[in-house]
Amino acid sequence: MAEKKARKYNIIFSKDRVYSDQTKEAKILYDQSRFGEPVEGKFQYSLVESLLLLEKARVNILDKKKKLKFDDFVSRAEKVEKNFWIKYCVFSDLRNRGYIVKTALKFGADFRVYDRGIKPGEDHAKWIVYPVKESSSFTWYDFAAKNRVAHSTRKKLLLAVVDDEGDVSYWESSWIKP
Repeated sequence: MAEKKARKYNIIFSKDRVYSDQTKEAKILYDQSRFGEPVEGKFQYSLVESLLLLEKARVNILDKKKKLKFDDFVSRAEKVEKNFWIKYCVFSDLRNRGYIVKTALKFGADFRVYDRGIKPGEDHAKWIVYPVKESSSFTWYDFAAKNRVAHSTRKKLLLAVVDDEGDVSYWESSWIKP
């Protein structure tokens, strides 16, 4: 049996949040690929999820009644979220590779990533991800702290390094016992 394809629907950008009503289309998209989170009778989307859905022509993003274009949404999202474009490059790359990516703020990371074919709730995420710009740096203490967070949450650390062209390279780190 073929999967249902959701039709394009409207999502609302208000201040720092993006949401939609629990429409049939939003529910289909959530059930198939876990875009958004059901919250109090609506679906709430992260800024990076919203932009990817806009780029793939799955949604219209409305601010009041005005439809936002890609560049308009990016400029507004950059005012709300630090390093938005770097995070978006990583989020988009991982989703295009077939992974489900969700926020990981409670773990002290930007994203948690589920192995291909796994949906949140079916199993735990495999990685926590820290997107970084290629030209940025951090100390060994910062690196150790990130690795410690990954280890304590039983996940692998994935550093996602974004170059000036928006291409992403991944570096996985995990604890080993010699």
